[in-house]
Amino acid sequence: MKIFSQLWIYRRFLLILFTPLLLLPLPLIIRTKEAECAYTLFVVAIFWLTEALPLGVSALLPALMFPMFGIMASKEVAAAYFKDFHLLLIGVICLATSIEKWNLHKRIALKMVMIIGVNPAWLTLGFMMSCGFLSMWLSNTSTAAMVMPIVEAVAQQIIGAEAEVDALEMNCATGSTNEALELDESVSECEASDWKEKTKEVNGYTNGEGHTVCEIEKEKNTETGRKYRNQKDHMMCKVMCLCIAYSSTIGGLTTITGTSTNLIFAEQFNTRYPDCQCINFGSWFILCIPITIIIMLLSWVWLQWLFLGFNFKEMFRCGKEKTAREQASAQVIKEEYTKLGPISYPEIITLVLFILMALLWFTREPGFIPGWSSLFLQYPGFATDSTAALLIGLLFFIIPAKTLSRTSNGENTIFDYTPLITWKEFQSCMPWEITILVGGGFALAEGCEVSKLSAWIGSKLTPLGSLPMWLIILISSLIVTSVTEVASNPATITIFLPILSPLAEAIHVNPLYILIPTTLCTSFAFLLPVANPPNAIVFSYGHLKVIDMVKAGLGVNIIGVAVVMLAVTTWAVPLFDLQTYPGWAPGLSTVNNTGP
Repeated sequence: MKIFSQLWIYRRFLLILFTPLLLLPLPLIIRTKEAECAYTLFVVAIFWLTEALPLGVSALLPALMFPMFGIMASKEVAAAYFKDFHLLLIGVICLATSIEKWNLHKRIALKMVMIIGVNPAWLTLGFMMSCGFLSMWLSNTSTAAMVMPIVEAVAQQIIGAEAEVDALEMNCATGSTNEALELDESVSECEASDWKEKTKEVNGYTNGEGHTVCEIEKEKNTETGRKYRNQKDHMMCKVMCLCIAYSSTIGGLTTITGTSTNLIFAEQFNTRYPDCQCINFGSWFILCIPITIIIMLLSWVWLQWLFLGFNFKEMFRCGKEKTAREQASAQVIKEEYTKLGPISYPEIITLVLFILMALLWFTREPGFIPGWSSLFLQYPGFATDSTAALLIGLLFFIIPAKTLSRTSNGENTIFDYTPLITWKEFQSCMPWEITILVGGGFALAEGCEVSKLSAWIGSKLTPLGSLPMWLIILISSLIVTSVTEVASNPATITIFLPILSPLAEAIHVNPLYILIPTTLCTSFAFLLPVANPPNAIVFSYGHLKVIDMVKAGLGVNIIGVAVVMLAVTTWAVPLFDLQTYPGWAPGLSTVNNTGP
C-alpha cells in the first residue's frame, strides 16, 4: 500500500514521463508526417485532459515538437500562436476590468432582481437572468464570483426572517403573546423595528467580499454539516447556488465573446474557411439568443421541480400580501443596492462604452443592411470585431476616472490624472493561460493541415455519411458533452474542431451543421464541481453535495443538447443555409486528396 500511495503522489510526473514513451512507436513505425502530427496531437490531448502539466505549458508543446518532426518551421509555428482572437480578447478584458473595478456588475444584477420580484421562484429566475446577462460580456467565472455573495446574503436573510416568524408563532401558541389575531401585526412590527439588528446577526458578510455560511438555528440539522431551519431552507439554498452556476455558463453561449469556446471556434473556423463571412457577432447572437432563453427557462423549471416542487398556484398568486420570505428578500436586495449609492461617473462612462462596443459589433456587418465596415470598401474584410473591441478597449486607458470638481469659491480642485483602468489592473484580469492555450490549439490545427492529417481523418470518417444527419450531430454533441465534464472546455473544443471539420468535408455537409452544435455543447459542463469554475465556486459555499450537482446537471445537459438539436434543425438552417454544401468549403476532389 505504501508503494501505491507513493505512486499516487507522483502520478502526474509518471504520466508526463510515460505518455510520450508509450506513444513513441506511432511515429517510429509509421514514418509519415501524418503519424508524427498525430503523435503530437495525442500527447498534447492527454496532457490537456489529465492536466498533468498546466494547460498553458502543454499548449507550448507543438512549438517544440513540430519543428523537431519537420512538420512546420519554428517561425511558422510561432506565428500561429497569436491570431485575431487575442486582439478581440484584449478589448473584451478591458471592458470586464472596468465593469468589475467600478461595481457596475452589482448594480446591474441587483436592479434586474428588484424588477423581477422577490417570490422565491421568481427571485431565482431574476438571479439567473442577471447572471446570464452579465456572462454575455464577462467570463462565467467572474460572473459567478461576483453574484454569488449577493445570493448568499439573500438566502441568509430569508432564513432569518422565517426563523423570526416561527418564533412569534410559537410564542403565540404557548400564550406568551397577545391573541392570535394580532400575530400578523406583531410579525410586521418585529420586522420593521428589529430589521437592522437581524441583518447584522444573520448575514455576517461585507459588501460582496468572501462568503458566509448559514448561521440560523445552529443546533438543528447537524447531520447535514450545515445549519438550516428545515429541509425546505436547505433546498432553497441548493437551488440558488445551482441557478448561479448554470446561468453563468448558459448566458455565455449568447455572444461570440461570451465564452472562450465560442472565440476559439470563431477563430479556427475563420482561419480554416477564410472565404466564409457568415460567422460574426450579429449572426451568432441571432442564432443563440433563443437557445439561451429556452435553456435558461427550462433549467429554471427543472431546478424548481427537482428541489422545491413546482407550485403554480403559489408562483402566480395575485393580489396577496408578500410573505416574510419575500419581504426579507426585497429588503436585503434594496439595502445592497442602496449601499452602492447613486450611479457614479466611472460607472456611466463604462456603461456608455459597453453599449458602444455592443453596437459596433452588431452593426459591423448586420447582413440585412450595409454595416460600418462598408465604409472601407477598398479594404474588404480588414475590419473585424477585434477592431471595434480594441478601439473601445483603448478608450478605457485614456478617459479619466474622475472629473474636475469645484470648491465653494468656484475654483477647480487639482487631482492626479488616472484612467478608468490601469495596465496593472488589466494584467490581473487578463487570462494569460487561456491566451496561450488557444494559441496552442491554433498551432495544432495548422499542423494537422500542413501534415495532411486532417485530410486523412476525413477520408476515414467518410462511412459516417451513411448515417442520418441528425444522428451524426447527436453523436458528436454527446461525445463533447461527456468529455468536457472531465476536461477543460477550451481544451475539449481545441481537440475536436480539427477532427470534425474534415468529417463534415468528407461527407459533403456544410461544416457549420456539425461545428455549431459541437461548439455549444462543449460548454455544457454541469455535472461535477470540477467541470468548470462556476460549479467549483458555488460548491465551495457548502450547500451542495456532489450527488446534487450530478442529478441537477444531468437534466440540464439533456435540456441543453435537446435545445441545440432543435435550433440547428430549425432556425439555424435558413440563417446559415445549412442544407447546401457551401462554396467556401473545400470541394470534394480536394477533400479526397489524402496524400501519402
